[in-house]
Amino acid sequence: MAGASATGVLNHLSLLEVQARSRKTQPQQQPSRVKELKAKVEALRIQRDQLRAEIETHENLQKLRASMDKQGTHEEEEDVEMDEDSENSQLLRLMARHTQLKDLLHAHHIIGGYDVIKTRQGKGVCVSLPTAYDGVFLETYNLEIDLKPTLRISRHSIPPFIPLNSLAEQSNLQTDIRTFLDTLSQHLNAFAGRKQQLKLVKELHQSVEVMESNVLCSILVMMFTVPKVKTAVLCTLDYTDHTRCLPTRVHFESEDKELPGSPEWKKNCSLLQETPVHKALITMKKMGNIV
Repeated sequence: MAGASATGVLNHLSLLEVQARSRKTQPQQQPSRVKELKAKVEALRIQRDQLRAEIETHENLQKLRASMDKQGTHEEEEDVEMDEDSENSQLLRLMARHTQLKDLLHAHHIIGGYDVIKTRQGKGVCVSLPTAYDGVFLETYNLEIDLKPTLRISRHSIPPFIPLNSLAEQSNLQTDIRTFLDTLSQHLNAFAGRKQQLKLVKELHQSVEVMESNVLCSILVMMFTVPKVKTAVLCTLDYTDHTRCLPTRVHFESEDKELPGSPEWKKNCSLLQETPVHKALITMKKMGNIV
């Protein structure tokens, strides 16, 4: 019993000693904790100041953007309270101009890169649709669209043989104006390309007689002359796909019934289907197939 009692006393003394040591270490840990909290407070203050500066910069940018978008009257310039000669003011103006250009580029990308200007005080827009062929700019067509209450084509310079209303319905002008403009641009550029090819045929190939063509340039009938035998060949190019510059069908007629089906003229048929007509004729002349 005496041994057990002694052990219990020793254990109790050991516990008291541990508690005493822990009390001695606590005051040493407190300064370290206080230092840590102070550092955290300082970091939060720095973060707060940075956020305040960003908010102020953003507000000034918004004011400058509004001023630039409205072409900056004197009253609007006074609303932006900044020193005109300060570096910060110049930097903010550059940043505002940068965001303005980014927005314009984004809008330009959304509408497919078409040139658009507001009309009738913002109630409508005028879209310019340029055409080009083989690196040469050709005609530019304009399309004026009312914005309210619904999108509606009010005026345009599109040729009457381009199915404008059908394209607007098929592309769903109300919900997808970019698809409509892209499809319309395809038709216009294909027409301009076919028209330009016809012009080049007449300019570059005096020996080729253009017998027939239509306003859409979707049909082209030409007369060739075969060297040596001087046989005439009637060539018909049919452009049934009005979004392309190349024919979908080529047909030859000749007094020599065997000529159109010959391997040589089958190659000419493929050439005319795969190559712009004025370039194909140059190749056919070099091969000695036509005069």
